[in-house]
Amino acid sequence: MVVKISKVPFEEALNMTGFSKFNLLMFMLCSSVIVAMVFEIYSVSYLVPASVCELDTTSTQQGLMAGLPLIGVITTSHIWGYLADTRGRRKILCVSMTIGFVAGAAAALSPNWIVLSILKFLSSAAVSGSSAIALALLSECTPASRRSTLLLLTTSAFLSCTGIMAILSIPILPMKFAFYIPYLDIHFNSWRLLNLIFCLPCLLNAFGVVCAYESPKYLLSKGEDKKALEILKGIFEMNSGKSGDLYQVSSVVLDEDNASTTSKGFLATLAAQIFPMFKPPLLKNTLLLGFMFILVFTCINSFIVWLPFMVDAFMSSVEKGFTEMTMCEMIRLARNSTQTEENTACTMNRTAMTMVFGISIMLAVLNAVASGVINFIGKRRLFIGIQILSGLAGILINVSSIWPLSAVLFIMLLTDVINFGFLSAFAVDLYPTYVKAKAVCLMVMLGRGSTILGINVLKNLIENNCEAAFYIFGGVTIAGGVIGLLLPADPSLFNQKTKI
Repeated sequence: MVVKISKVPFEEALNMTGFSKFNLLMFMLCSSVIVAMVFEIYSVSYLVPASVCELDTTSTQQGLMAGLPLIGVITTSHIWGYLADTRGRRKILCVSMTIGFVAGAAAALSPNWIVLSILKFLSSAAVSGSSAIALALLSECTPASRRSTLLLLTTSAFLSCTGIMAILSIPILPMKFAFYIPYLDIHFNSWRLLNLIFCLPCLLNAFGVVCAYESPKYLLSKGEDKKALEILKGIFEMNSGKSGDLYQVSSVVLDEDNASTTSKGFLATLAAQIFPMFKPPLLKNTLLLGFMFILVFTCINSFIVWLPFMVDAFMSSVEKGFTEMTMCEMIRLARNSTQTEENTACTMNRTAMTMVFGISIMLAVLNAVASGVINFIGKRRLFIGIQILSGLAGILINVSSIWPLSAVLFIMLLTDVINFGFLSAFAVDLYPTYVKAKAVCLMVMLGRGSTILGINVLKNLIENNCEAAFYIFGGVTIAGGVIGLLLPADPSLFNQKTKI
């Protein structure tokens, strides 16, 4: 006879479901959603230069094509967060992935650069909130003792897929086939095929999300206690291999303030979702996390965007024997030597893409290591340590004339990208369920929006005052580590281990 316990707090009830098969499958699904989002948003990095010969685009048009997906992300991600908080994580993820695939696949048949830009804008806008929603879903289905670890591991998926995209483009883009489609007056060729491959994860995830559970915490916040309990029983059954009837919980209560609104109308409901984030007690979290997202995204995303350019310039100088120079001197040398060279190849440089792949995988591995020690060191300590080490590495690059050391320092600078996962973990922990997805989407929107400024500032500094770029961005990164002291302290590590 199983003794049933009533009115069990949600976190305790979730912990009683165990940690096993279900959690692994949910992690794989949510990581796959993040991969699909990255593939769709960042596909323009490969499609724009590869389509130059066919679409005959100018530099201005190429810049617009590359920038529109990011604009789509910035303008719509908060809307997807609102929908996820009011309509459900699972349902909105399914809609997002479906629209993303349809618009992304249609882009492969674009007759000109305008249609291509519009469709990539729509596909990127469709998937813009999917990573934040996936993180919210994963966090609400994972016991607290393992939550930060899984959330941080999703950053490894993000980092890996940027390298995977580079590797996929190496054999596909050089292909010479071309099938003429009379109705559209286009030739279906290699870059269009690559576009289809990049949007396939959206289709696969649309099916995957249909088979997944809704967040039991979300259902509980909406008053659907019986559905939430049934899902918890299902999780227990998958994890333990036992009948759901043996689950010891008979009723669950939400162990947080629930200010979910019953307001009618889109604007009223949207306002009810937004306003709590900008008044006590959530105002402090919103201001602090918003500032941290802007700072970290601006500093490191800018280097990630220009990674192929900087690595290619660095290795070009090394191959020519100019090794006793600082990294900035190498970049200037490579830039000056190619200013008069004409490059009309409608494909990406293989060496640069291979190096991007290697660096991406290395960062993904480092992120996995960080996720393995987070329960022993703590989120805040790791965040601060990574910020300071990354910033110091950026500053020291300017004084190193030993190229292997410069390479190591540059990779250390890039490790700050791991803090994307830490900030997301802080966000899902600090906001209640009824605004969680909206809040995470808003934070990511602020970070990505600030990246536009960082990208342009960094590129201008690299071309005109390279040393200042590393001093400024490295110094700001260190300042972010100091400000990180204001983030919530980690719970007692001893208590966490006891609960595990």
